[in-house]
Amino acid sequence: MGAAEQYVIDEKGNKVASILPITEYQHLKEDLHDLAMVAERRDEGTMSRADLKKRVL
Repeated sequence: MGAAEQYVIDEKGNKVASILPITEYQHLKEDLHDLAMVAERRDEGTMSRADLKKRVL
């Protein structure tokens, strides 16, 4: 994390939220999206290189 970490605390001093720079938040969202796509496609079969070449070309 490039910037100093910042937190929102409750009346007892417990951390209840964190404040992130918007760019870091966007990167985290992208990472979550990528992980969701991997999980969604986890059960897909594999393809041979020859079949891939046929499909692409």
